Amino acid sequence: MLGVAAIRCNLDGAFSMTHAQNLEPEIHEDDEAYDTLADYHRIAALHYSQAAKHHSLAADADDQGHEEARNSHVFLAYRHKLVANQYAEMAVIESDELTDDESDDVETA
Repeated sequence: MLGVAAIRCNLDGAFSMTHAQNLEPEIHEDDEAYDTLADYHRIAALHYSQAAKHHSLAADADDQGHEEARNSHVFLAYRHKLVANQYAEMAVIESDELTDDESDDVETA
């Protein structure tokens, strides 16, 4: 397995990278529950942003011939994209549930 950087993310977009050999990236979110659609959208946006950043870093590493760095950034970009997709899906599901609840209220009135 490649030596990759572990990433710590928080909701305000700050991150720090520390070198950790033979560790998969770990994405640490606050343990509090995310109750609103806005929270899901913000977290998805954060992870999409991080994925884009890692794709740019992968391109730079490839231009410079750094294969291990490129592979590490590609892997991190992929992981961020997966997490972003999950939060985006949760936002859609929650939005659909809210729409269904509103429709039920209108029909019973």
